[in-house]
Amino acid sequence: MDFLELAQKRRSLRSYKPDPVEQEKLEYVLECARLAPSWKNLQCWRFIVVEGEAQKQALTTAYAETNPGRKALLQAPLIIVLCAVPTESEVYEGKDYMMLDAGLAMEHLILAAAEQGLGTCWQGLFSEEKVREILKVPENVRVLAMTPLGYPAEERNPRPRKELSQIIFKGSWGSSDS
Repeated sequence: MDFLELAQKRRSLRSYKPDPVEQEKLEYVLECARLAPSWKNLQCWRFIVVEGEAQKQALTTAYAETNPGRKALLQAPLIIVLCAVPTESEVYEGKDYMMLDAGLAMEHLILAAAEQGLGTCWQGLFSEEKVREILKVPENVRVLAMTPLGYPAEERNPRPRKELSQIIFKGSWGSSDS
């Protein structure tokens, strides 16, 4: 499949089969994340792979009880937790490159997972402190996001996207060819 097909195929999934993820596929998606570009090639990201039921259950306590992401974490055979080391990135002219760099690595992981027939759901609405405590993440490292990783138990239709004409300007803000 070409990149456009992959981007069109990828969905945020909240329902997973219990089937284990093959080690080769896990290593593939992590390798794709490792190869993401970063500010000054500092590569601030770190990933924690969570497999055990007890740890997965503990991670759900970092979510509000009404958060639908909890169910997905328990269903998926794996959870990938995205962390970043702030001292391995910079803020330049008010732009926090740690967030951008970590986001690029996570997006590489998520797209690679879709290419391998795996589902993901980028999640960020959790207590960073609780996740830090559960996974023994040092205080100098940020816990930014996590995703369940597994085989989809559902098909999801595409969500509406803005047209290119709504998001592209030519030459300056607000200008277009029309």
